[in-house]
Amino acid sequence: MTDSEQVRSPADVDTTKPSVARVYDYMLGGKDNFEIDRQVAQMALQIAPDAPEAARSNRDFLARVVRDLTAETGIRQFLDIGSGLPTQGNVHEIAQAAAPGCRVVYVDHDPIVLVHARALLAVDDGTTVIKADIREPDDILDHPETRQLIDLDEPVGLLLFGILHHLSDEEDPAGLAARLVRRLAPGSHVAISHFHNPMEEHPEVSRQAFEAERLFNDTMGTGRWRTRAEISAFFDGLELLEPGLVPLAEWRPEPGYHPRLGITYHTFLGGVGRKP
Repeated sequence: MTDSEQVRSPADVDTTKPSVARVYDYMLGGKDNFEIDRQVAQMALQIAPDAPEAARSNRDFLARVVRDLTAETGIRQFLDIGSGLPTQGNVHEIAQAAAPGCRVVYVDHDPIVLVHARALLAVDDGTTVIKADIREPDDILDHPETRQLIDLDEPVGLLLFGILHHLSDEEDPAGLAARLVRRLAPGSHVAISHFHNPMEEHPEVSRQAFEAERLFNDTMGTGRWRTRAEISAFFDGLELLEPGLVPLAEWRPEPGYHPRLGITYHTFLGGVGRKP
């Protein structure tokens, strides 16, 4: 660890262990990461050289979803679980640009995310960040700061971007998502992005997915590339919006956009469901 890293790392951040949020930050070209995170990111790039493109595609998908929900559904409150480090085009910036007065609660359990997010949000009364874990959904929904900004009797935009694939099957991610949705008002929308293993449909992509999954579990203890059927199960009981569960670049792209159909194109799926 360099001297500069020691200065800017909070006391409760273990800079000897990689962090999902910080590896993702590095992939996006951010500077809030440490040597151990860069080492893991470089190993991931050996397996998937276009991984940064996947990270950017996820951020672009998030932006389109937030704009769409704000403009077309009238949703004015968002719960972003597993929000990660602040970067260009944060949820509150996108939502409030489309509809001033939108309220956003960011949720993460990484100490460095909380430090940076709180600094960013210091002057925004309509936005807050709380320390909580998706494995305890009621703690998130019942948190005093959540209840201060989010009215659970009104529709909510629940954002689960790149988080469910960091839960093992034993942790029952579908059950956790269902517990969150159960407490949301009808008309709420749930947006999910998730690592995808296409199996025999794209054997080369599947091989890469298995290698990446092994790396993530060896280095960070978390990572699960799921099949389309497994990801679709997260939307059970919801009305899936068009165009359904698709590669991120295919979800309501900007006019004239033509994605590069590389391996990463098939390894990230996303969709939005509406609670009837």
